[in-house]
Amino acid sequence: MKGGEESDIDARKNAFGANTYPRKKGRSFLAFVWDACKDLTLIILMVAAAVSLALGIYTEGIKEGWYDGASIGFAVLLVIFVTATSDYKQSLQFQNLNEEKQNIQLEVVRGGRRIKVSIFDLVVGDVVPLKIGDQVPADGVLISGHSFSIDESSMTGESKIVNKDQKSPFMMSGCKVADGYGTMLVTAVGINTEWGLLMASISEDSGEETPLQVRLNGVATFIGIIGLSVAVAVLVVLLARYFTGHTYNPDGSPQYVKGKMGVGETIRGVVKIFTVAVTIVVVAVPEGLPLAVTLTLAFSMRKMMRDKALVRRLSACETMGSATTICSDKTGTLTLNQMTVVEAYFGGEKMDPPDNTQKLSAAVSTMIIEGIAQNTSGSIFEPEGGQAPEVTGSPTEKAILSWGLQLGMKFSETRSKSSILQVFPFNSEKKRGGVAVQVGDSEVHVYWKGAAELILESCTSWIDKDGSKQSMTPEKVGEFKKFIEDMAVASLRCVAFAYRPCEMSDVPKEDQRADWVLPEDNLIMLGIVGIKDPCRPGVQDSIRLCAAAGIKVRMVTGDNLQTARAIALECGILTDPNVSEPTIIEGKTFRELSDLEREEVADKISVMGRSSPNDKLLLVKALRNRGHVVAVTGDGTNDAPALHEADIGLSMGIQGTEVAKESSDIIILDDNFATLVRVVRWGRSVYANIQKFIQFQLTVNVAALIINVVSAVSSGDVPLNAVQLLWVNLIMDTLGALALATEPPNNHLMQRPPVGRREPLITNIMWRNLLIMAFYQVAILLTLTFKGLTLLRLEHDNPAHAEILKNTFIFNTFVLCQVFSEFNARKPDELNIFKGIAGNKLFIAIIAITVVLQVLIIEFLGKFTTTVRLSWQLWLVSIGLAFVSWPLALVGKLIPVPDRPFLDMFTCCCPGKKEADDGKEDSGVKNIEVV
Repeated sequence: MKGGEESDIDARKNAFGANTYPRKKGRSFLAFVWDACKDLTLIILMVAAAVSLALGIYTEGIKEGWYDGASIGFAVLLVIFVTATSDYKQSLQFQNLNEEKQNIQLEVVRGGRRIKVSIFDLVVGDVVPLKIGDQVPADGVLISGHSFSIDESSMTGESKIVNKDQKSPFMMSGCKVADGYGTMLVTAVGINTEWGLLMASISEDSGEETPLQVRLNGVATFIGIIGLSVAVAVLVVLLARYFTGHTYNPDGSPQYVKGKMGVGETIRGVVKIFTVAVTIVVVAVPEGLPLAVTLTLAFSMRKMMRDKALVRRLSACETMGSATTICSDKTGTLTLNQMTVVEAYFGGEKMDPPDNTQKLSAAVSTMIIEGIAQNTSGSIFEPEGGQAPEVTGSPTEKAILSWGLQLGMKFSETRSKSSILQVFPFNSEKKRGGVAVQVGDSEVHVYWKGAAELILESCTSWIDKDGSKQSMTPEKVGEFKKFIEDMAVASLRCVAFAYRPCEMSDVPKEDQRADWVLPEDNLIMLGIVGIKDPCRPGVQDSIRLCAAAGIKVRMVTGDNLQTARAIALECGILTDPNVSEPTIIEGKTFRELSDLEREEVADKISVMGRSSPNDKLLLVKALRNRGHVVAVTGDGTNDAPALHEADIGLSMGIQGTEVAKESSDIIILDDNFATLVRVVRWGRSVYANIQKFIQFQLTVNVAALIINVVSAVSSGDVPLNAVQLLWVNLIMDTLGALALATEPPNNHLMQRPPVGRREPLITNIMWRNLLIMAFYQVAILLTLTFKGLTLLRLEHDNPAHAEILKNTFIFNTFVLCQVFSEFNARKPDELNIFKGIAGNKLFIAIIAITVVLQVLIIEFLGKFTTTVRLSWQLWLVSIGLAFVSWPLALVGKLIPVPDRPFLDMFTCCCPGKKEADDGKEDSGVKNIEVV
């Protein structure tokens, strides 16, 4: 039975367990209900409802007296359950995303071939290849390895790198590969590992609050204080008017007459007044603001996952919308990462085609093939039956190995002819990798491959086509350089191959070999290959979109300047082929500048070639110091510092190491630059949706507060009672947040500049819109409050019925105004508020639900809401008054607004990196300062 067969896998899984561990259950729905019940204002309203219910039944009997108290209680329960349901659903979404973050894809060797599996599908007995930056997926023992070392700090707490070899082969799950590469045999998985026991004892915290949520909590508290102050003032005024006999019934008689009122009736009147005051607080406190952030983040994260972007840190959603520059890798991000060798220069001549070895001697061909087969971290599986070989490894390794196959290389046979003595894994700092192999009894070959011009600098001779060693003359150096330059201009990646012969006597003994440094000088040049990696389709359009959105794209690559220039011109990052420093700069040049000079130059850089991970880090720091919000991509372990330093770290899902992914904020699952641009759109959408909701909610807040306060002070009564205000609260908080926070992004978002570091959270456009809408609503509703009986021709009706009908009409008009206000809030700075509405079915559904429920409340639930049925004529008038707010809003949008912020009260800074991490800008919208 083959080791990779499903029955064998299942048998091992049953015998030794799966590579999963029991997770602590998430919070139940009842826990969220309990949280919602803890809201102080809702508790007060429940108490008031209970008192009102008891007094109503006591004074009027159970048949008529239960309506008021039960109505308030039901409305409060509805708010609680809608809030709890919303929070519970978001909790489940975040839980699913957390599980997705832990679903690492890795390679295992089963049945002799490398295949990709989920970390959860790993079983005891699997052979797992590991390389620098990988996470050890289970407990196991090292089978073979070269320069292999592990960072065990996640398990031991000590940041000490531990070398692993045959003397110390044991590895623990959860540790990271710090250097080298090797293969391990899995001996324990899941709960049977130390890591599994540790993870089973802790639960994933999905309660991360983003900076925008934290600051909006502050804004909500501030507005709540204003609402509380107003409610207290209304309470005092209403109580004063009530006890002094200035609060009247619809028939004109005073509600309270000293000495003639029973205790129960007096208490009931006071409770009614107190309920109105508390309800004003409920309406005034915009608890929907943090809810809107949670909803839009959850919605965006789910949609971004479909767009091949996995969000690891919530704050990155907000931050990405404010990015002013993107420092992108070339390979795999701007290009397809589908590499092929298209040119070759060996034996002093160009090989045409690149796999034509007829002009080369057998000795030269053998040496090239040996260097390819041994100096690699990839592998080739040669299936039985004459099927095509399967090549695995990094894209560069796959290209070179595939070329080796075309040269006639038999991978397993070639590797068996010599034994590896020491390995120097490819290093992004030195941009080369090497291996020492023993051939025969005493002969040793040290093979190097890497960046062509850097390998060339280490060569003192070269091999001609006959296998003869020739001196590296200045003329020959110039010839090699010319060939490298011609390749680079054709946007090819240039990789050189060199070797150096040694004697076995020069090699340290086996027990001392771990510290042996392979010789890098006096090398003999074998040849150079040019590897083509075409640009991704559509990358030019994505870069143009970024430019239109005010985002500068900078390419940071390890390739030489000529290759970098050619690719940048092909992608559209550069438009002029003749640009010079500092627009296109070498990493070494940038590195040698002073801090101040680097900051001056950083703004002008479009392309950085031959850069190391440290150069990328220096560039990120310089740009941030210049005030930029920096997004940076990275895939290697050494990119981790730059990913951490940047405002938004973006790691690659396919080529990225686990170390890079853990240091990043967002994982680009398909390594595609277009996906990165879609992430920017979603980031801007988060910020825009929050602003839409703020405009909508503050409009309702301002209108409801002014109407009730003015009415209370002038007449001793309010047109909107407790149950009605709770319904309005439900519309503007939960339903409003659902409708506006889930608006999908549009191209208009990418036609505006990024949100600045001192951009007000409430812009002048928003102030203009909400003040116009609130002024209109206050004007018509106060007019109806004081002149409604005359305007509606109700002077001759029964006074009690006329008053209820007037208040019902006011309530209905107010709610319908909010429906039109939601439409206006969708497009704060556009005239066509219906544009793209078909794409947001949830918005349409919520509007429909709101209208249907409003009709039900007016027409069928009057007993509970103290409303009466409206005639169709009054419905039309109510709809007409609400409809007028739409053209009024359109006219208002034509009014120009000044650039200077109307109020700095809600000034914020755009996202920066975590203060706790580096003492710099906090991530997310910053510094909401209440002045």
